[in-house]
Amino acid sequence: MIELENVSKIYRMGKVEVSALKGVNLTIGQGEMLAIVGASGSGKSTLMNIIGFLDKPTSGSYMLDGADVSRLSDDRLAVMRNKEIGFVFQEYNLLSRASAVANVELPLIYGGGSHKHRRALEALERVGLAARANHKPTELSGGEQQRVAIARALVNNPPLVLADEPTGNLDSAVTAEIIAIFRQLNQDGITVVMITHEADVAEQTRRIIRLLDGKIISDEKVGQIAK
Repeated sequence: MIELENVSKIYRMGKVEVSALKGVNLTIGQGEMLAIVGASGSGKSTLMNIIGFLDKPTSGSYMLDGADVSRLSDDRLAVMRNKEIGFVFQEYNLLSRASAVANVELPLIYGGGSHKHRRALEALERVGLAARANHKPTELSGGEQQRVAIARALVNNPPLVLADEPTGNLDSAVTAEIIAIFRQLNQDGITVVMITHEADVAEQTRRIIRLLDGKIISDEKVGQIAK
């Protein structure tokens, strides 16, 4: 599904160059659930941004389902980002004045999908939050807001979900609930790539990739997902 070959990313700030990624080689198969871990500044968020078309590598190649991403137009990338990838972030990124269901509808509005309201309700049902569909984010707990964000990521039925520190603002009990949702999505066939600094969260996946100073230093199978 995803193949990065010798990917590097250099940010230039005036005369200063910062190497965020250094010759990264990574293959992710359809249906995997993995965690990318590393300290602040290790390059893990840069790697996720490249996988999600939010940034472009300085050098190296990125193949997605056999297509060379570097050859795709910005318009095509925007369509794929909306249709093929679901994003979940630590800060939820919900519209405060819109209801939960209206927030979930947003990707359908941007992408021109049909039956928006019904599909948004179905996505909320999938994360166990249909009963709170008409509540605004200020009326929801942190865990419920993250469920809304996950439903929004799922509303276009993407084959890939990218989650950047999705449990960073949540307590341990709610974290377990959110991880259970991601595990169920993976069992349903969705590829889940998660950025996290929490070892116990990473261990709930099937594979852990560790970054240090822009390089992959380990890539290990976790084995059986913890129950």
